[in-house]
Amino acid sequence: MKLRIVTAMLLAAALLSTEITHAENTAPPAYPLDAIPDKMPFNTPYGAPIPLQRAQALVQAAVAEATKRGWAMNVAVVDSGANLVAFGRMDGAQLASIAVSEHKARTAAKYRRPTKAFEEGIQKSGFNYIMTLDDVVASRGGIPLIEDGKLIGAIGCSGGSGSQDEVVCAAAAGTINK
Repeated sequence: MKLRIVTAMLLAAALLSTEITHAENTAPPAYPLDAIPDKMPFNTPYGAPIPLQRAQALVQAAVAEATKRGWAMNVAVVDSGANLVAFGRMDGAQLASIAVSEHKARTAAKYRRPTKAFEEGIQKSGFNYIMTLDDVVASRGGIPLIEDGKLIGAIGCSGGSGSQDEVVCAAAAGTINK
């Protein structure tokens, strides 16, 4: 019995050592966090809030895209102040994704960037500090709505994989973001 426990512990230690070595060899490339950009990134000015009728049309555009693909989604549209304006839950859409779709939309509006930027910042660049920022969802599927160079709101989709959520949101946002 003791031999089994010792063998199991040695095996676990060897696996852990291998995993740590693998992680060290696959760490994201260093990025100079002290670099100072010439211009402020994601500096789109806030505009007038998206009206209800347009927000509802965006929900319908997203639902049409999701229906075409056979995906059940939750879709939220917020205004330029990140307040919910319109929401749609397709039949059979995952219940947990109701709040997630709203959170993605709020993140995209508050930070004036797609939520994919946060996902990539963590996964590709190792910017783990992003996880400490208030109200951030680091999962694609939240897209700002820009009209005449101003942010009028954002759309968030959830219910599928991140890439599915993003495709549905992009199809709807494409009706405004030109």
